[in-house]
Amino acid sequence: MLRRRKGSEPEKTSEGDSNDRRADESKTEKGKVKVESPKKWSCIDSCCWFIGFICSIWWFLLFLFNAMPASFPQYVTEAITGPLPDPPGVKLRKEGLTVNHPVVFVPGIVTGGLELWEGHQCADGLFRKRLWGGTFGELYKRPLCWVEHMSLDNETGLDPPGIRIRPVSGLVAADYFAPGYFVWAVLIANLARIGYEEKTMYMAAYDWRISFQNTEVRDQSLSRIKSNIELMVTTNGGKKVVVIPHSMGVLYFLHFMKWVEAPAPMGGGGGPDWCAKHIKAVMNIGGPFLGVPKAVSGLFSAEARDIAAARGIAPSFLDSDVFGLQTLQHVMRMTRTWDSTMSMIPKGGDTVWGGLDWSPEAEYSCSPKKHMSNETKTADQTDKGSLGLKNTLNFGRIISFGKDVAEAHSSRIERLDFRSSHSCVPGCSFDLQGAVKGKNFVNTTCRDMWTEYDDMGIGGVKAVVDYKSYTADSILDLLHFVAPKMMSRGDAHFSYGIADNLDDPKYKHYKYWSNPLETKLPNAPDMEFYSMYGVGIPTERAYIYKLIPGAECYIPFQIDTSAEGSGKDSCLKGGVFSVDGDETVPVLSAGFMCAKGWRGKTRFNPFGIQTFIREYDHAPPANLLEGRGTQSGAHVDIMGNFALLEDIIRVAAGATGKDLGGDRVYSDIFKWSGKIKLKL
Repeated sequence: MLRRRKGSEPEKTSEGDSNDRRADESKTEKGKVKVESPKKWSCIDSCCWFIGFICSIWWFLLFLFNAMPASFPQYVTEAITGPLPDPPGVKLRKEGLTVNHPVVFVPGIVTGGLELWEGHQCADGLFRKRLWGGTFGELYKRPLCWVEHMSLDNETGLDPPGIRIRPVSGLVAADYFAPGYFVWAVLIANLARIGYEEKTMYMAAYDWRISFQNTEVRDQSLSRIKSNIELMVTTNGGKKVVVIPHSMGVLYFLHFMKWVEAPAPMGGGGGPDWCAKHIKAVMNIGGPFLGVPKAVSGLFSAEARDIAAARGIAPSFLDSDVFGLQTLQHVMRMTRTWDSTMSMIPKGGDTVWGGLDWSPEAEYSCSPKKHMSNETKTADQTDKGSLGLKNTLNFGRIISFGKDVAEAHSSRIERLDFRSSHSCVPGCSFDLQGAVKGKNFVNTTCRDMWTEYDDMGIGGVKAVVDYKSYTADSILDLLHFVAPKMMSRGDAHFSYGIADNLDDPKYKHYKYWSNPLETKLPNAPDMEFYSMYGVGIPTERAYIYKLIPGAECYIPFQIDTSAEGSGKDSCLKGGVFSVDGDETVPVLSAGFMCAKGWRGKTRFNPFGIQTFIREYDHAPPANLLEGRGTQSGAHVDIMGNFALLEDIIRVAAGATGKDLGGDRVYSDIFKWSGKIKLKL
């Protein structure tokens, strides 16, 4: 038995060993299978590697940027382009110019920072954080909350309940619009090079969304400007200030000059000689004195040339629900609560901007041209315009429905006048025998992105299209029709006509103060008035529209980007007619008042304030190393134009317009102004 037991153990062991061997072999086989079939490369792996590669490159470049000497970028630029000219501040300091007259900056629309002081629950943690300007981080994090807080009350044009957004104060309010994108920073830095500092510079920040008079009602912004100017004059030995408004700030300061003279409570009570005592010169940069057609397209369809082009490339993207934000609809809802935008609707009507069959710029040539630096014109010259093909264009038709309508003679256009069924005065709401009250396109689900188009029936939209073509006069009726609530607020604060008799007491009301055709320049004969703007860039002047198919929560009208002119020199590209200007403000609006309306003693300039036109011919940067360029004539980039900066610094240091050489004109502004039949 013992033997059998001893003999049985090896058998069991051998059986166990064989089982163990089989298990080991199976494991080995499995291991071999795993080794033989490598893991497949997935899309996620590719994305992770790509993101890692980009981040590594970014951090490496950031390290090099911080490690390199501060002079290295300039060294590279000079090695490629040659020696760079001295900045204006350095150049003029070498000439011996020093700080003299205090300067006041008046920023325009959208360039001034706005910060949150009170908000709804969705804005927790944003107290005194910038909602406008800076990085715009909150726009990406909580877009609907951002739109809600940036919008104003649609009835009052002031703060909605529970929301307070106020302008940022100090020079930082508008030195940079966003990181790396300068507005006033270059001018401030060059003034500092000849001795200016914060006590001799003041940024007249204000909430650019609200109407001009309401900036005083809500924030006392006009009173603050008055007090600061008086303080600067007093603390600088009685030297008058040089005021430098930009863009819409030009209209805001026109309003201020009338407000400060007017008696309280409507005005500031400074008396009729306040401007004469406190202001040496007003140097207006890119001033939309007579408005801009771009404001019309913005209010009508929330578009401009760039937006229209984007919609043409991606037809439904901006109209669709992107992360819960119907982009264009919400933009329209928000911007239509900003009363300041109505200050830039074209002024002067058909008398200034042209009618169905004429416009001052009708023979403008859109062929590229290059001005020489010394190629200037004066008021006595009758220039025949640029070289190239002459086209007679209907720029007076600011909006046309269809290319054929834009090009046809008015006698061949069959129009149904939407104004004929009811007589209407500014501020009324058209009815069109029930067209507006008819069947709506949308229901109450669109109230969160209300644009006023939601209140129009099919008949109302059709009536707009059937009128075919709109000039500066009928544009006002159009806007009253499609946006009655917005325009009813606008009628209380702005006016767009031409005064018959400026001594009429009605023109003492603040609604006329920002329209240069319905008010007088102040009693300050020693003051100088400049219009400084860029030329040589195609600038929006008129639009071709189309009606788009109906859908829920949509804007029914759109710029027709398929409308193109014949030939490469055509002024019609992508549904937009262009003329000479600074990309935003046409030459006619920026230059007419200083070329004709205020030139010499006129009823708009009864005290003979000297006016000067200084045009800056646009030259794009030669390469990427020049950034936005030092010879740009673009509406905002001109703030870094060396020639403009030099003119400003010289005047601030004591020079006059005659010392600068008087007018410097490259465009046909004198010729176009001569075509406008306006009683002076």
